[in-house]
Amino acid sequence: MNEKIKLLKEEISKGVIGQEKMVESLIIGLLCDGHILLESVPGLAKTTAVNTLAKTVGLNFKRIQFTPDLLPSDILGAEIFNPKTNEFSIKKGPIFTNLLLADEINRAPSKVQSALLEVMQEKQITIGDHTHHLDLPFLVLATQNPLEQEGAYSLPEAQLDRFMLKVIIKYNTKEEELNIIKLRANEPEKINAIISKEDIEIMKKEIHNVHIDEELERYIVDIIDASRHPSNYNLSNLEDFIDFGASPRATIDLHKTSKAYAYLRGNDFVTPVDIATMAHDILRHRIILSYEAEANNVSIDDIIDDIFKNVKIP
Repeated sequence: MNEKIKLLKEEISKGVIGQEKMVESLIIGLLCDGHILLESVPGLAKTTAVNTLAKTVGLNFKRIQFTPDLLPSDILGAEIFNPKTNEFSIKKGPIFTNLLLADEINRAPSKVQSALLEVMQEKQITIGDHTHHLDLPFLVLATQNPLEQEGAYSLPEAQLDRFMLKVIIKYNTKEEELNIIKLRANEPEKINAIISKEDIEIMKKEIHNVHIDEELERYIVDIIDASRHPSNYNLSNLEDFIDFGASPRATIDLHKTSKAYAYLRGNDFVTPVDIATMAHDILRHRIILSYEAEANNVSIDDIIDDIFKNVKIP
Protein backbone atom coordinates (compact mmCIF):
# COMPACT_ATOMS: atom_id res chain seq x y z
CA MET A 1 0.00 0.00 0.00
CA ASN A 2 1.11 3.53 -0.78
CA GLU A 3 2.70 4.97 2.37
CA LYS A 4 0.62 8.15 2.14
CA ILE A 5 -2.59 6.11 1.90
CA LYS A 6 -1.55 4.07 4.92
CA LEU A 7 -0.89 7.21 6.98
CA LEU A 8 -4.18 8.71 5.79
CA LYS A 9 -6.14 5.65 6.95
CA GLU A 10 -4.36 5.67 10.31
CA GLU A 11 -5.21 9.34 10.84
CA ILE A 12 -8.87 8.82 9.89
CA SER A 13 -9.03 5.93 12.37
CA LYS A 14 -8.49 8.49 15.17
CA GLY A 15 -12.04 9.70 14.55
CA VAL A 16 -13.70 6.71 12.88
CA ILE A 17 -13.50 3.20 14.33
CA GLY A 18 -13.90 0.38 11.81
CA GLN A 19 -16.03 1.11 8.72
CA GLU A 20 -13.05 0.35 6.50
CA LYS A 21 -15.22 0.00 3.39
CA MET A 22 -16.70 3.48 3.88
CA VAL A 23 -13.27 5.00 4.50
CA GLU A 24 -11.78 3.33 1.40
CA SER A 25 -14.75 4.49 -0.67
CA LEU A 26 -14.26 8.09 0.47
CA ILE A 27 -10.57 7.92 -0.45
CA ILE A 28 -11.38 6.39 -3.85
CA GLY A 29 -13.95 9.12 -4.49
CA LEU A 30 -11.37 11.76 -3.60
CA LEU A 31 -8.74 10.26 -5.91
CA CYS A 32 -11.20 9.69 -8.78
CA ASP A 33 -13.09 13.01 -8.48
CA GLY A 34 -16.30 11.10 -7.85
CA HIS A 35 -19.34 12.04 -5.77
CA ILE A 36 -20.48 9.50 -3.17
CA LEU A 37 -23.88 8.60 -1.74
CA LEU A 38 -23.67 7.04 1.73
CA GLU A 39 -26.71 5.12 2.93
CA SER A 40 -27.25 3.73 6.42
CA VAL A 41 -29.37 4.00 9.51
CA PRO A 42 -28.46 6.94 11.77
CA GLY A 43 -25.41 6.85 14.00
CA LEU A 44 -22.90 4.95 11.85
CA ALA A 45 -20.36 7.81 11.59
CA LYS A 46 -21.19 9.04 8.09
CA THR A 47 -20.90 12.71 9.02
CA THR A 48 -17.89 12.07 11.26
CA ALA A 49 -16.08 10.22 8.48
CA VAL A 50 -16.57 13.03 5.95
CA ASN A 51 -15.51 15.68 8.46
CA THR A 52 -12.43 13.66 9.45
CA LEU A 53 -11.45 13.09 5.80
CA ALA A 54 -11.62 16.84 5.15
CA LYS A 55 -9.26 17.52 8.07
CA THR A 56 -6.75 14.84 7.03
CA VAL A 57 -6.41 16.21 3.50
CA GLY A 58 -6.47 19.89 4.43
CA LEU A 59 -9.49 20.73 2.27
CA ASN A 60 -12.37 23.12 2.86
CA PHE A 61 -15.46 21.41 4.20
CA LYS A 62 -19.06 22.59 4.51
CA ARG A 63 -22.25 20.88 5.55
CA ILE A 64 -25.82 21.48 4.40
CA GLN A 65 -28.74 19.94 6.26
CA PHE A 66 -31.28 19.16 3.54
CA THR A 67 -34.87 19.93 4.54
CA PRO A 68 -38.21 20.21 2.68
CA ASP A 69 -38.13 24.04 2.84
CA LEU A 70 -34.59 24.34 1.41
CA LEU A 71 -34.25 26.57 -1.68
CA PRO A 72 -31.68 26.32 -4.50
CA SER A 73 -30.29 29.72 -3.49
CA ASP A 74 -29.60 28.34 0.01
CA ILE A 75 -27.05 26.04 -1.63
CA LEU A 76 -25.77 27.92 -4.67
CA GLY A 77 -26.02 31.53 -3.56
CA ALA A 78 -27.84 34.42 -5.18
CA GLU A 79 -27.55 37.83 -6.80
CA ILE A 80 -28.09 40.56 -4.19
CA PHE A 81 -29.11 44.08 -5.22
CA ASN A 82 -27.23 46.87 -3.49
CA PRO A 83 -29.38 50.05 -3.57
CA LYS A 84 -26.38 52.24 -2.69
CA THR A 85 -24.37 51.25 -5.75
CA ASN A 86 -27.43 50.36 -7.85
CA GLU A 87 -25.67 47.12 -8.78
CA PHE A 88 -26.06 43.41 -8.22
CA SER A 89 -23.40 41.41 -6.39
CA ILE A 90 -23.00 37.67 -5.92
CA LYS A 91 -23.45 36.15 -2.49
CA LYS A 92 -21.83 32.74 -2.71
CA GLY A 93 -23.55 29.77 -1.09
CA PRO A 94 -21.99 26.88 0.84
CA ILE A 95 -21.46 24.93 -2.38
CA PHE A 96 -18.25 26.96 -2.84
CA THR A 97 -16.02 24.49 -1.03
CA ASN A 98 -13.98 21.34 -1.69
CA LEU A 99 -15.98 18.75 0.22
CA LEU A 100 -19.71 19.34 0.55
CA LEU A 101 -21.64 17.13 2.95
CA ALA A 102 -25.26 16.98 1.78
CA ASP A 103 -26.81 15.55 4.92
CA GLU A 104 -30.06 13.62 4.36
CA ILE A 105 -30.08 14.70 0.73
CA ASN A 106 -33.40 12.98 0.01
CA ARG A 107 -35.25 15.37 2.36
CA ALA A 108 -35.15 18.23 -0.18
CA PRO A 109 -37.65 18.55 -3.08
CA SER A 110 -36.86 18.14 -6.77
CA LYS A 111 -36.15 21.83 -7.46
CA VAL A 112 -33.22 21.67 -5.01
CA GLN A 113 -31.95 18.38 -6.45
CA SER A 114 -32.08 19.88 -9.94
CA ALA A 115 -29.89 22.75 -8.76
CA LEU A 116 -27.12 20.23 -8.05
CA LEU A 117 -27.09 18.68 -11.55
CA GLU A 118 -24.84 21.30 -13.17
CA VAL A 119 -22.36 21.52 -10.31
CA MET A 120 -22.03 17.74 -9.91
CA GLN A 121 -21.26 17.26 -13.60
CA GLU A 122 -19.52 20.46 -14.70
CA LYS A 123 -17.97 21.60 -11.38
CA GLN A 124 -19.41 25.04 -12.09
CA ILE A 125 -22.40 27.12 -10.98
CA THR A 126 -24.54 29.58 -12.89
CA ILE A 127 -25.99 32.41 -10.81
CA GLY A 128 -27.91 34.93 -12.88
CA ASP A 129 -25.83 35.63 -15.99
CA HIS A 130 -22.54 34.58 -14.42
CA THR A 131 -20.86 31.18 -14.40
CA HIS A 132 -18.49 30.41 -11.53
CA HIS A 133 -15.96 27.58 -11.62
CA LEU A 134 -15.34 25.83 -8.32
CA ASP A 135 -11.95 25.19 -6.78
CA LEU A 136 -10.84 21.59 -7.33
CA PRO A 137 -11.12 19.02 -5.97
CA PHE A 138 -14.88 19.28 -5.48
CA LEU A 139 -16.93 16.37 -4.15
CA VAL A 140 -20.52 16.02 -3.03
CA LEU A 141 -20.68 13.48 -0.22
CA ALA A 142 -24.35 12.84 0.43
CA THR A 143 -26.08 10.81 3.12
CA GLN A 144 -29.54 9.31 3.28
CA ASN A 145 -31.48 7.18 5.74
CA PRO A 146 -33.24 4.21 4.05
CA LEU A 147 -35.71 3.67 6.89
CA GLU A 148 -37.72 6.88 7.07
CA GLN A 149 -39.97 7.61 4.09
CA GLU A 150 -42.17 10.35 5.55
CA GLY A 151 -40.97 13.73 4.31
CA ALA A 152 -38.43 12.10 1.99
CA TYR A 153 -38.18 12.38 -1.79
CA SER A 154 -36.77 9.92 -4.29
CA LEU A 155 -33.64 11.28 -5.96
CA PRO A 156 -34.08 11.71 -9.74
CA GLU A 157 -32.25 9.19 -11.93
CA ALA A 158 -30.20 11.96 -13.59
CA GLN A 159 -28.82 12.95 -10.20
CA LEU A 160 -28.26 9.39 -8.98
CA ASP A 161 -26.23 8.70 -12.11
CA ARG A 162 -23.87 11.52 -11.18
CA PHE A 163 -22.86 9.73 -7.99
CA MET A 164 -19.84 7.55 -8.68
CA LEU A 165 -20.54 5.25 -5.72
CA LYS A 166 -23.50 4.34 -3.56
CA VAL A 167 -22.10 2.80 -0.40
CA ILE A 168 -24.30 0.80 1.98
CA ILE A 169 -22.85 1.09 5.48
CA LYS A 170 -23.27 -1.82 7.89
CA TYR A 171 -23.19 -1.90 11.68
CA ASN A 172 -19.81 -2.11 13.42
CA THR A 173 -18.64 -5.39 14.90
CA LYS A 174 -18.97 -5.85 18.66
CA GLU A 175 -15.21 -5.39 19.09
CA GLU A 176 -15.30 -2.15 17.09
CA GLU A 177 -18.24 -0.91 19.13
CA LEU A 178 -16.31 -1.58 22.32
CA ASN A 179 -13.46 0.54 20.93
CA ILE A 180 -15.96 3.30 20.06
CA ILE A 181 -17.05 3.43 23.70
CA LYS A 182 -13.43 3.80 24.80
CA LEU A 183 -12.76 6.45 22.14
CA ARG A 184 -15.75 8.58 23.18
CA ALA A 185 -14.89 8.28 26.87
CA ASN A 186 -11.63 10.19 26.34
CA GLU A 187 -10.71 13.56 24.91
CA PRO A 188 -10.86 13.33 21.09
CA GLU A 189 -7.47 13.15 19.40
CA LYS A 190 -6.51 16.03 17.17
CA ILE A 191 -6.89 15.17 13.49
CA ASN A 192 -3.89 16.35 11.48
CA ALA A 193 -3.55 17.07 7.78
CA ILE A 194 -1.62 14.13 6.34
CA ILE A 195 -1.67 14.86 2.63
CA SER A 196 -1.93 18.03 0.55
CA LYS A 197 -3.63 18.93 -2.72
CA GLU A 198 -0.28 18.33 -4.41
CA ASP A 199 -0.13 14.81 -2.94
CA ILE A 200 -3.63 14.14 -4.25
CA GLU A 201 -2.62 15.21 -7.75
CA ILE A 202 0.47 12.97 -7.64
CA MET A 203 -1.63 9.98 -6.56
CA LYS A 204 -4.16 10.68 -9.32
CA LYS A 205 -1.34 10.46 -11.87
CA GLU A 206 -0.09 7.22 -10.31
CA ILE A 207 -3.61 5.76 -10.52
CA HIS A 208 -3.81 6.81 -14.16
CA ASN A 209 -0.65 4.74 -14.80
CA VAL A 210 -2.08 1.59 -13.16
CA HIS A 211 -2.26 -0.99 -15.96
CA ILE A 212 -5.53 -2.58 -17.01
CA ASP A 213 -5.48 -5.21 -19.72
CA GLU A 214 -7.73 -4.71 -22.74
CA GLU A 215 -9.47 -8.01 -21.96
CA LEU A 216 -10.46 -6.62 -18.57
CA GLU A 217 -11.72 -3.43 -20.21
CA ARG A 218 -13.92 -5.61 -22.44
CA TYR A 219 -15.02 -7.47 -19.30
CA ILE A 220 -16.15 -4.18 -17.74
CA VAL A 221 -18.11 -3.30 -20.89
CA ASP A 222 -19.74 -6.76 -20.85
CA ILE A 223 -20.82 -6.35 -17.21
CA ILE A 224 -22.51 -3.03 -17.95
CA ASP A 225 -24.04 -4.36 -21.17
CA ALA A 226 -25.46 -7.34 -19.28
CA SER A 227 -27.50 -4.92 -17.18
CA ARG A 228 -29.07 -3.59 -20.39
CA HIS A 229 -29.38 -6.79 -22.44
CA PRO A 230 -29.42 -9.66 -19.92
CA SER A 231 -30.71 -12.23 -22.41
CA ASN A 232 -27.44 -11.91 -24.38
CA TYR A 233 -25.63 -13.34 -21.36
CA ASN A 234 -27.96 -16.25 -20.49
CA LEU A 235 -29.81 -14.04 -18.05
CA SER A 236 -33.29 -14.12 -19.58
CA ASN A 237 -34.71 -14.48 -16.07
CA LEU A 238 -33.65 -10.87 -15.39
CA GLU A 239 -35.44 -9.35 -18.40
CA ASP A 240 -38.67 -8.74 -16.45
CA PHE A 241 -36.82 -7.44 -13.40
CA ILE A 242 -34.81 -4.62 -15.04
CA ASP A 243 -36.51 -1.54 -16.51
CA PHE A 244 -33.28 0.29 -17.35
CA GLY A 245 -29.66 -0.81 -17.26
CA ALA A 246 -26.60 1.16 -16.22
CA SER A 247 -25.43 4.19 -18.19
CA PRO A 248 -22.05 4.79 -19.90
CA ARG A 249 -21.04 6.74 -16.78
CA ALA A 250 -21.10 3.40 -14.96
CA THR A 251 -18.62 1.97 -17.47
CA ILE A 252 -16.28 4.92 -17.02
CA ASP A 253 -16.59 4.88 -13.23
CA LEU A 254 -16.05 1.12 -12.91
CA HIS A 255 -12.90 1.47 -15.03
CA LYS A 256 -11.57 4.38 -12.92
CA THR A 257 -12.42 2.94 -9.51
CA SER A 258 -11.01 -0.51 -10.35
CA LYS A 259 -7.66 1.14 -11.03
CA ALA A 260 -7.96 3.18 -7.83
CA TYR A 261 -8.80 0.11 -5.74
CA ALA A 262 -5.83 -1.77 -7.21
CA TYR A 263 -3.69 1.24 -6.26
CA LEU A 264 -5.01 1.19 -2.69
CA ARG A 265 -4.05 -2.49 -2.49
CA GLY A 266 -0.51 -1.62 -3.58
CA ASN A 267 -0.75 -3.10 -7.08
CA ASP A 268 0.18 -1.46 -10.36
CA PHE A 269 -2.26 -3.59 -12.37
CA VAL A 270 -5.99 -4.37 -12.22
CA THR A 271 -7.39 -7.85 -11.59
CA PRO A 272 -10.97 -9.18 -11.95
CA VAL A 273 -11.18 -9.06 -8.14
CA ASP A 274 -10.73 -5.26 -8.21
CA ILE A 275 -13.58 -4.95 -10.72
CA ALA A 276 -15.88 -7.24 -8.75
CA THR A 277 -15.11 -5.40 -5.51
CA MET A 278 -16.18 -2.02 -6.92
CA ALA A 279 -19.08 -3.17 -9.10
CA HIS A 280 -21.87 -3.23 -6.51
CA ASP A 281 -21.20 0.34 -5.34
CA ILE A 282 -21.01 1.50 -8.96
CA LEU A 283 -24.17 -0.24 -10.18
CA ARG A 284 -26.67 -0.45 -7.31
CA HIS A 285 -28.04 3.08 -7.87
CA ARG A 286 -27.91 2.94 -11.67
CA ILE A 287 -29.93 -0.16 -12.48
CA ILE A 288 -33.65 0.63 -12.32
CA LEU A 289 -35.77 -2.29 -11.15
CA SER A 290 -39.28 -3.06 -12.36
CA TYR A 291 -42.35 -3.45 -10.16
CA GLU A 292 -42.12 -7.17 -10.82
CA ALA A 293 -38.68 -7.30 -9.18
CA GLU A 294 -40.03 -5.55 -6.11
CA ALA A 295 -43.03 -7.88 -6.00
CA ASN A 296 -40.68 -10.87 -6.06
CA ASN A 297 -38.34 -9.36 -3.44
CA VAL A 298 -35.45 -9.29 -5.94
CA SER A 299 -32.84 -6.75 -4.87
CA ILE A 300 -30.33 -4.80 -6.93
CA ASP A 301 -27.45 -6.67 -5.29
CA ASP A 302 -29.07 -10.01 -6.24
CA ILE A 303 -29.16 -8.91 -9.86
CA ILE A 304 -25.55 -7.73 -9.81
CA ASP A 305 -24.52 -11.08 -8.30
CA ASP A 306 -26.32 -12.92 -11.13
CA ILE A 307 -24.57 -10.77 -13.73
CA PHE A 308 -21.16 -11.64 -12.31
CA LYS A 309 -22.01 -15.34 -12.23
CA ASN A 310 -22.89 -15.34 -15.92
CA VAL A 311 -20.49 -12.87 -17.57
CA LYS A 312 -17.38 -14.77 -18.54
CA ILE A 313 -14.20 -13.75 -16.68
CA PRO A 314 -11.19 -13.24 -19.01
